[in-house]
Amino acid sequence: MFLTALLLAAGFVLLLIGGELLVRGASRLAEELGMSPMLVGLVVVGLGTSTPELAASVQAAIAGSPGIAVGNIVGSNLANTLLILGTAALISPIFVQKSVLWRDGMVGLAGAGLMLVLGHSLGLDRLAGAGFLAILLAYLVFAYRQESQGQKANAAGLRTAAVEHTDPGLHGHPQKDHKGIWKAAIFFLVGIGVIVAGGSILVNAAIDIAESFGVSDAVIGLTIVAAGTSAPELATTVIAAIRKESDIALGNVLGSNIYNIFFIGGVTGLVAPGPIPGGIIEFDLWVLATAASVAVIFAWTGGRLGRREGGILLAAYLAFIAYTVAAA
Repeated sequence: MFLTALLLAAGFVLLLIGGELLVRGASRLAEELGMSPMLVGLVVVGLGTSTPELAASVQAAIAGSPGIAVGNIVGSNLANTLLILGTAALISPIFVQKSVLWRDGMVGLAGAGLMLVLGHSLGLDRLAGAGFLAILLAYLVFAYRQESQGQKANAAGLRTAAVEHTDPGLHGHPQKDHKGIWKAAIFFLVGIGVIVAGGSILVNAAIDIAESFGVSDAVIGLTIVAAGTSAPELATTVIAAIRKESDIALGNVLGSNIYNIFFIGGVTGLVAPGPIPGGIIEFDLWVLATAASVAVIFAWTGGRLGRREGGILLAAYLAFIAYTVAAA
């Protein structure tokens, strides 16, 4: 068991390192190909920073463990909404732009609703996967147009700002450098390889842990895997909260929730279609929808998430983890 735990930790580390290399390489290549910094941020950085969760979910689905695949998506969004947003609000009250909350928060809430509908009908099949990706594309086009017109910020753009706060190397490179292009290409390719290796190690270790403790793989996906793959969002959101940049803290969480459901869920459905486990349909997705609704209500009614609301969200996450583990 000790060796399995070490492999699980190694898988997480490889996913984080691979994601960093991939995003750095892809961002530089995109800039050299003439993409605007705004588009690089919304698409390359936004999608690239979701690759650790993507690798874990896709490889779990391919390995025949839909509980880890879907549990990681649902559990990551629960961690974002309750653990990360609650922690950030405890550090510094989050003042809310209602336009961002209403638009982007409702997109994430709609995603949870769609997952519930799919759970009782098609499952996460290829049609659903294609639909999710089409919704994400439409959202990104909408976000890009708003940013281009200088309108109010959206969650996708705010998530990029949060990531760039913790990694200055992602900022633009005004001068072209052919040596830099080759370096970026190597980063990109090595990043993909490391992510694939890390995802495989993590999923195999997670399956072994589930079998050793006699629990479903969904429990491992909702707890250990989801918490581990959400670590980068926790770091970036906490840094934004410490700097009292509440719009970036909230936008990072809302943006991550949108990418998790529509990008990771979409690709997982296309590559390894399968059912959504019954336990997740009957309980966890309802918890996610409720959590998202409560966070929106808290922020909407008071115009901010204060320390009291943050404490409630954090306590709710701890209660969810305790219940999930006890029920297993």
